[in-house]
Amino acid sequence: MPEKRKTPLLPLIVAAIAALVLGVVLLQGGDEQEDSPVDVAPASASAASPESWEQLVRRDADDPMALGEPDAPVVMVAYSEFQCPFCGKFARDTEPVLVEKFVEDGTLRIEWRDFPYLGAESTVAARGGRAAAAQDRFWEFEEAMYADQLPPNSGDLDEDYLVSVAEDIGLDVDRFREDLDSPEAERAVQDDFAEGQAIGVTGTPAFVINGVPVIGAQPTEVFERTIEKAAEEAGR
Repeated sequence: MPEKRKTPLLPLIVAAIAALVLGVVLLQGGDEQEDSPVDVAPASASAASPESWEQLVRRDADDPMALGEPDAPVVMVAYSEFQCPFCGKFARDTEPVLVEKFVEDGTLRIEWRDFPYLGAESTVAARGGRAAAAQDRFWEFEEAMYADQLPPNSGDLDEDYLVSVAEDIGLDVDRFREDLDSPEAERAVQDDFAEGQAIGVTGTPAFVINGVPVIGAQPTEVFERTIEKAAEEAGR
């Protein structure tokens, strides 16, 4: 697996984006109900400057953990993890709508970031995502993980479970096992986690859309409006 390029996190990014994300209430997973209300950054908050935003996005055409064109006018950076029930809700209910409506017409690019904050099982699952990405099958892996999602910290989300998911979606299991345990996967996961922490992310899911934060598994309409506004501002 090639080593992930580190994203430069200049102080400008931290100042511009963290100011929006810090202080927002994020859902913390297992003890909440999926239909609980979720706070979103206030409409009066200013977006990060274009310069700082472009330091956060990657636009790597070869990134297997991104969906959409590298030059899409709107980029949604998604800090997610496989144990979070609200990430699962977003992936099942909202992500397919956004892909069909905005990714497929070239408006939106979605860039996944690992944010395994719920513990050791989250970290091993994130490494599983990296191993699937090494075979260019990350999004099939993501869909399978969320389709029949385990409860947080059940004790069942281990390497054997991840291998069973890999086998179900037709991955080369021997290669998957090798990549799952690679130092490159571990380092890439930790780099993403550090990036999220640096801009003030404390839980998942957390999204930054052209510099504007959307926190939690908001209704699909919230994402649609935010993307449409960002596209309009980008001249799309």
